[in-house]
Amino acid sequence: MSIARIIWSLSVVAAIILAFVNTGQDALILTILGMVSGWFVDKEHRLGLLVAAIFLMSGGAAAWGGIPSVGAHLTSILGGIGAVLGAAGVTAVLRRLVERLFLNKGTAA
Repeated sequence: MSIARIIWSLSVVAAIILAFVNTGQDALILTILGMVSGWFVDKEHRLGLLVAAIFLMSGGAAAWGGIPSVGAHLTSILGGIGAVLGAAGVTAVLRRLVERLFLNKGTAA
């Protein structure tokens, strides 16, 4: 199992656990895990990551909120995953920007 897969798995597990346990630092934990996860996003998966992050953060996380007795928990879990994906997306975009501007990767000239 690669380090990227381990970090992504840890991020999803943390989002699930933090949906049920309030540490007071939930957002910080998910943001840091997302930032680390975003570093390991392959070039061909960046667009999918951004689309998923936008969808979950713009209200998609609440889509299953109406399910009796579990809807609130599912919304919280998906919201946490959305936070991880959002932070990972920002990291992936910034990494690509640095690669293009300072390392001359992906430029035509």
